[in-house]
Amino acid sequence: MTVFFLNNPRVEDTASEVIMIIVRITMNVRAEKRKEVMQTLFSMIEPTRQEKGCLGYHVFQNIEDENSVSIIGEWKTREDLDRHMRSDRFGILLGTKSLLKEKQGILIYTIVHSERMEAVNTAGRKRT
Repeated sequence: MTVFFLNNPRVEDTASEVIMIIVRITMNVRAEKRKEVMQTLFSMIEPTRQEKGCLGYHVFQNIEDENSVSIIGEWKTREDLDRHMRSDRFGILLGTKSLLKEKQGILIYTIVHSERMEAVNTAGRKRT
């Protein structure tokens, strides 16, 4: 089970426009290459966060399987994400495939609506 939280106060709460693009990259790392992969990923975090349009960039390790790693990138626009995916830095990430048990899994989500804690509070009041 992987647990992660996304909390970004810069995200607007509107359903009328795209408010964020999220990319999730999952990696199943070879045990003997885990240190090398993690060093590579950690070296990418801060420079990626400085890229235009990056709202957040996080690396997570599965608490039940230390060889299972996820990267969550939050981007202001699809164009910002596309620019990042054309970068040398992203190419290095894709180049880690020889250190993995299988090819990276990549999912891209377009978020058009988000809710805050008030939604949880409202749902809690509706319990029977």
